[in-house]
Formats: sequence, C-alpha cells, structure tokens
Amino acid sequence: MTARLVDIAAQAGVSEATVSRVLNGKPGVAAATRESVLAALDVLGFDRPARLRQRSSAGLIGLITPELDNPIFPALAQVIAQALTRQGYTPVLATQTPGGSTEDELTEMLVDRGVSGIIFVSGLHADTTADMERYEVLRGKGVPYVLVNGFSPKVRAPFISTDDRAAARLAVTHLTSLGHTRIGLAVGPRRFVPVLRKIEGFQLGMRERLGMSADDSAALIEHSLYTLEGGQAAAATLIGRGCTAIVCASDMMALGAVRAARERGLEVPRDLSVVGYDDSPLIAFTDPPLTTVRQPVQAMGQAAVRTLLEEIGGTPAPHSEFVFLPELVVRDSTASGRLEDRRTA
Repeated sequence: MTARLVDIAAQAGVSEATVSRVLNGKPGVAAATRESVLAALDVLGFDRPARLRQRSSAGLIGLITPELDNPIFPALAQVIAQALTRQGYTPVLATQTPGGSTEDELTEMLVDRGVSGIIFVSGLHADTTADMERYEVLRGKGVPYVLVNGFSPKVRAPFISTDDRAAARLAVTHLTSLGHTRIGLAVGPRRFVPVLRKIEGFQLGMRERLGMSADDSAALIEHSLYTLEGGQAAAATLIGRGCTAIVCASDMMALGAVRAARERGLEVPRDLSVVGYDDSPLIAFTDPPLTTVRQPVQAMGQAAVRTLLEEIGGTPAPHSEFVFLPELVVRDSTASGRLEDRRTA
C-alpha cells in the first residue's frame, strides 16, 4: 500500500497524505486535486476503491431555478452550466413551474441522485415568509450549496446577489436627471428580499433627488407579478396616479408597462419613460429598445460556481453575501419629462 501511495502521489503531483484522503473519501481536498488523484489511479492501472467507483454521479451539480419564461433565468443558467462544464462537472437543471415540482421536491430528487452540490437561483431563500430550516436540513445531509439573489441571515451559506438598492437608485437618478418628478415603481410581492431592497433604494433615491418623504414615495409603489401581464397591470395603476416614468423590477414587467401606455394612447418615451431591470437577452431590440439596469450575470454565475466548488473542495467561502454592482444601460425608452404637467392636469 505504501509503495502504491508513493507512486500515485508522484503521478498526481501531490502528497501521500492527500492521496490517502482521496482514497478514503475524506473531506478537505479540492475538486481539481481529487480529480488528479483519480486520474493517476487510472494511468497507473490501479483499480479505484469501490466507494469511488460507485459514486458515478459525483460530478453532478444541481441548479434549481424558477420558470424559464423570464429570459434572465436561462441566461444565468447558461453561464453557470458553461462554468461547471469547464471544471469537469455536469450541470443538472431543475426548473420550478406553477403547478409543478416544488423547490423541496427538486432538492430531494437531486440529493437522491448524489449531486456534489446545488446552486439555488431566486428560490425560497429570497422569501422572507419561508422556513429557512430546509437549508439547515440540506447542510446536515452533507450537500454544499450556494444561494443566488435573495439573502437570509438565518442561513449559514454563501450568497451571491445583485445590489438591488443601488439598481433602484440608479434608475431614479437617471429619470430625475431627465426632469421627471412623478416616478412610479412596479415590483413583485413585498415578501421577497430583492423587492424590499428595491423599495429601499427607490425611496432613498426619491428622497435624495426630489426631497420626497417615505410616505409620499410609498404611494408611487405598486406590487404585482414578475410577468408582462403583471407589469401591465402595475403600470396602468401608476399611470392613473399621474406617473410620467416607471421603474420596473424586471424587463418583462417593463414590456408590460410599454403595452399599458400604448393601450391608453400614450407613446414611450414621449409620454411615459420606462426603465427595466436585468438587461436580459434581446431586450436591446424591443420597440423601443429598453433602458434597463443590467445584472452582471456573467460575473455572478462564475462566482456562484467558484464558491460552490470551494465548498465541495473543503475550503468553504465565508458564509456571507457577495454583492455585485449593477449597471444602467440607457436606450430609447426614456426621455425628457418636460411634458409631465400635461399628464397630471
């Protein structure tokens, strides 16, 4: 056995102690190092230990996302899948759909298949009313995981998030610089962390730029669904309240806002300015091309994979939130608010 450890260690370029940890299935070895040791076994003609042969799914990584109707989710899934593939892992995409499998059911399915880890995107961790104990149960099963977009101090895990407060402030700053003073916010249900943060950023921006109190700006916030229809309904209400510009919590909601304006004989951006959120694929080619706040999908997806692989390798990242700054992308759906008095007369 000693001679074999020496040979394997030399072939893999690691210590004998590291080889021993891999062969005995011990934690504390990086994924790349583990793969090097297993490759050395194959090269030297040694049989892999039975426990390693049986773990045929050790290279699987679960990715749980919401429905894929919103283009931002397949875009993020693609970045994560590509990053995992480059590291030798096989991504397994599990999608939640209305009336379909729940997050807990999908998690159980992935765990039963022996995945090495799971990345959750905009899951129950983002819901302030959800029971976070489910994630502690998962940790107790020895499955590492990373949570994207949505933070809970009750969960001891790495989080990857866009700075939603900064996103809303960017949009408000842009619209007030164009002369708008009656700006609405169309967001999802209040129970979600990204929604609460966008509201904070929106109200802060309205106070900083227009001196508006929290009570006054709260009257310009409308909750709906993260869909085209949801955006349309929210925008219709905000237009009725005299808003000449609307900040939306997703690009899909923003497209709904454009539809709501046109149904009322208004033109975007002449009569109503609209700002989206995500900068999802093809949004630059809508009519009009949408001004939006871009989530740094590439950086976030790569960070999620890197953080998870560190967890799997036994060198876990800090159990904290890694926050990525968004970017305002100005296109043709926003313009001067000089005509707003005509709308509120």
